[in-house]
Amino acid sequence: MIHNFLHRHIGNNAIDERNMLNDLSSDSMKTFIDKAIPESIKDARQMTDGVPINEHDMVTYMKNISLKNSVYKSFIGQGYYGTIMPSVIQRNVFENPSWYTPYTPYQAEISQGRLESLLNFQTIITELTALPIANASLLDEGTAAAEAMIMVLKKANKKNGDRTFLVDEHVFPQTLSVLKTRAEGIDVSIVTGDILSLLEAEHEQPFGVLVQYPDRNGEIKDLKHVIEICKERHIKIIFAADILSLTLLKTPGEWGADIAVGSVQRFGLPMGYGGPHAAYIACDEEYKRQLPGRIIGRSRDKHGTPALRMALQTREQHIRRDKATSNICTAQALLANLAAMYVMYHGPAGLKQLAETIHAHTKDLFARLIAKGVNVKSNHFFDTLTLHVPGDEFDELKKRALENTINFNYEYPFIRLSCDELTTAQDVNTIIKMFDQSSQKDEGHNMFKDDHSTGIPNECTRDSEFLSQAVFNHYHSESALMRYIKQLEDKDLGLNRAMIPLGSCTMKLNPATTMIPLSWPEYANIHPYCPVNQVSGYMEIIDEMKTILCEITGFDACSMQPNSGAQGEFAGLLTIRAFHNSKNEGNRNIALIPESAHGTNPASAVMAGYRVVVIKCDSAGAIDWTDYVKKADQYAGDLGVLMITYPSTHGVFDTNIQKITQDFHERGGLIYMDGANLNAMVGVSSPKIIGADVCHINLHKTFSIPHGGGGPGMGPICVEKKLEPFLPCSPLAEDPKNVVNAAPFGSALIIIISYMYIKMLGNVGLRKSTETALLNANYIKFRLQNDYPVLFTTASSCVAHELILDCRPFKKTAQISAEDIAKRLMDYGFHAPTLSWPVPDTLMIEPTESENKAEIDRFCDALISIKKEIDDIVHDPLLASQNLLVNAPHTLADLVGEWNHPYSKKQAFFPNQSIQEKRIWPSVNRVDNAFGDRNLVCTCDPIEAYAEQPVS
Repeated sequence: MIHNFLHRHIGNNAIDERNMLNDLSSDSMKTFIDKAIPESIKDARQMTDGVPINEHDMVTYMKNISLKNSVYKSFIGQGYYGTIMPSVIQRNVFENPSWYTPYTPYQAEISQGRLESLLNFQTIITELTALPIANASLLDEGTAAAEAMIMVLKKANKKNGDRTFLVDEHVFPQTLSVLKTRAEGIDVSIVTGDILSLLEAEHEQPFGVLVQYPDRNGEIKDLKHVIEICKERHIKIIFAADILSLTLLKTPGEWGADIAVGSVQRFGLPMGYGGPHAAYIACDEEYKRQLPGRIIGRSRDKHGTPALRMALQTREQHIRRDKATSNICTAQALLANLAAMYVMYHGPAGLKQLAETIHAHTKDLFARLIAKGVNVKSNHFFDTLTLHVPGDEFDELKKRALENTINFNYEYPFIRLSCDELTTAQDVNTIIKMFDQSSQKDEGHNMFKDDHSTGIPNECTRDSEFLSQAVFNHYHSESALMRYIKQLEDKDLGLNRAMIPLGSCTMKLNPATTMIPLSWPEYANIHPYCPVNQVSGYMEIIDEMKTILCEITGFDACSMQPNSGAQGEFAGLLTIRAFHNSKNEGNRNIALIPESAHGTNPASAVMAGYRVVVIKCDSAGAIDWTDYVKKADQYAGDLGVLMITYPSTHGVFDTNIQKITQDFHERGGLIYMDGANLNAMVGVSSPKIIGADVCHINLHKTFSIPHGGGGPGMGPICVEKKLEPFLPCSPLAEDPKNVVNAAPFGSALIIIISYMYIKMLGNVGLRKSTETALLNANYIKFRLQNDYPVLFTTASSCVAHELILDCRPFKKTAQISAEDIAKRLMDYGFHAPTLSWPVPDTLMIEPTESENKAEIDRFCDALISIKKEIDDIVHDPLLASQNLLVNAPHTLADLVGEWNHPYSKKQAFFPNQSIQEKRIWPSVNRVDNAFGDRNLVCTCDPIEAYAEQPVS
């Protein structure tokens, strides 16, 4: 029991469970589950492997696996580089639950710390790219490039029908693979080659071009002529730019680029065999409403105090559905925050010095290799050299490198090598000696002559200043940065402070033990393109995870590549589309999607080339059979996919589901199940049983990867045997198909978290987690149903793992909205449930299995107390416009300031006993969303704002 993970993870003890079951009129967990889950979908299988491992032994187990990986010195580059995460950031952010457990900052008043850090991130990107708008991160560089392509396409299509996109032949191959996949679904033709030659071919009229800067060979090109042609022909240009190099190189904005994309992995993020890392995207002002993902903007609260918020949210996929800017949902917020802190730690001078050191090592290598007669193809470079090494010497050099535990990038007859933050003078000497096996004397000094014929040419050198804002110049000592991090942390709410009851988001415990191996070099310092025989440990974990996930879902094959739930949706839809195409049924382009499906589904379907047809739901929240048949008949012959979320986002197990999936199969279509709510099925049911052919699995929801304030995430897909040939392949394959991510296994580093979680729970623990999640949700329904209408339930009056409270009646009786209740919950020490989705003016609650009865009761008590406050408004006309809810949240400034409200401070600040110990002080009052959208500012103040004002 002492080291039994199940009893650490499950919040309830045996007494809690018994009391909750009694309240639900169930004499046992079995009786309750029999009532909560439809008999037809129950899974009688017993998973084969699942003896739980205790926490202490699990750490030892993971250490032994890690030793099967070989950590070579990486000079592979190609978008992934060795880095050093400063200890102050590792300890205070990366390993700190205040940073890795919060939710996406939709509730701005209790998210000001993370919002400030993400604003810092956006400012860093705009400063280094010299473009005015940036978002708060994307998934990876390949995804960012694909999103940029779509942005310029949408602009171009308003003027003409051109659908040709030019990609320079020296773009990273993984980026090209992702672009080709994305282009296929939207009928875009990608043409690759020398970008100048392609542009000069007058018969081509592309809508946009993409160049790598510096390119994959390391070459820095003068792009003046390319830009001139693009401007003259009204072609939009995208730079995929190395972010660190922009401290020394002329920026994309200064060149005249419309959009810049790339990765910030170089800013202290471990390679982790592919991720997680944060991508960046920056653009001109004209694209601000097309820019995907999350933009942090400056606004003000109701008293005019400066405040931050997520801006332009009406672009988001759950609001616009099939007309969304993108299906992007998960950002990489935690990684963006880590990168932002890294930049603050170094400051502009430190960043530039770091870039200069890397460049100096590269120049040293260049000069000494040239002196030895090596054919170095790069002439103008930042950190990467390309060597032409034909014949037997190619294999011989590869052999010598491996003997020295060094990895280069090999593409016969070329060898590429990239220096990074970890490169030392000794590394340079070791490499040089590989080219000096004949004992030829080497002086060992830098023979580079700074004549501007090599290195960075004058016309490509950055002269402009960057990052002059105070925030990037004040926190270079450990104590200063530590205190700044703590200052931001105190403005936020994470799972270490209270339950986060968001429906459909599964904000469960992220076990500390599962986080321990992430910083071990045997996992952290592995390049995603290293030889596979160097990652036996990783492959053991990945292969076993595939087997486990297939067993849980009932399917036959799995891809770990998708880097988010939305990316998993896209990948799953691609496999279905490819299957239909293989049978010469490319006409099957209709996606039927019920109203109860997850918010990203329609946008993902459009991205994969489907036409979306929405199916209505009935009053119980289930798919309306009559409307389904009507739509299925209407599009007979063209039906491609039925996208369902099960249990649905209405929080119910649809008892009709197998009837619907069977009928759709008979019509020749395939079933995609969104696995966002798999937390309600593991061990008790499965996607296979309900009739699905493919599903994605949110590892960051069901299997406990931290939410990170908006990412990282993972969305692997499991499929039926017939779909296995169409799963995503490696982005570096000879003929890459259906590639959705730049790394072969997505964010491989965080697979470790889910792997450990599953191994420590075992089969019994996994089922127990599901049962407890269902119990907790139904207990909340029991506690609240007399005060709040529960919108959807089954015939047995049960909900699944989440429930929806209908707040619309309060609008009629007291002019109180769901948002007012959400803000008032902050005064009680809680984050709000999911607000106004999937039904407007409702609250969707999901307690998860890791919350205990005491915390759940505290939350229910808060909502019941708020309902009494609403009732008071109904009975007291004085409270109509000035009441506890419309003025919520109440801040510390309110407590000490002038008080003109018709209710007491005690009512506002300490409405019940528990809040005295767990009071959260929102940093600002209710944020003015409309003001922020009308006056979009998404960067930090310029240095001029900090100047002393003249005395009048």
